[in-house]
Amino acid sequence: MSTLPTTQGDETSATGSSERRIVVGYDGSPSGTAALARAAALAESGKATLDVVTAWHYPIAYGGYPITSNWSPHEDAKDTLRRGLLHQFGTVTPAWVTGHATEGQPARVLIEASDGAEMLVVGSRGHGGFAGLLLGSVSSACAEHAACPVLIMHEAPSGPTRRRSTEQRLEAALPR
Repeated sequence: MSTLPTTQGDETSATGSSERRIVVGYDGSPSGTAALARAAALAESGKATLDVVTAWHYPIAYGGYPITSNWSPHEDAKDTLRRGLLHQFGTVTPAWVTGHATEGQPARVLIEASDGAEMLVVGSRGHGGFAGLLLGSVSSACAEHAACPVLIMHEAPSGPTRRRSTEQRLEAALPR
């Protein structure tokens, strides 16, 4: 069982070194959760290790107000990572999974983590930005600059909703 990081820059343990490594960016968003699920399935079926990366940075201000509380973005990131791993794997995280709570801008952290990886998996949209965009700034930057192939996952449909047809996806994507 892997344990989660306890200090900045720490990594959880993973068994042995594998030539096959998949990296997934996880931020707790619905598309980030879909990315974690797909990356876990790919790593397990391909006998690869899985690096789950949650990036954080300390903002100087929020909404124009300085941040003066005891809030720790590193602890918040570790908690997000813990919840994601618990949701995906239950109480025992497989030994082939490594979790990282890393300080830095998410796109930069993930692009650096992609070096030497077989694949980088990210969600299409995180928590920030504009709701109407189909592709967020982090996933867009990763797709353009990662050192390996990038798989961008959309939020999994919930309830009785079925996937949109090809015609519906094209209509939504193409200008009129």
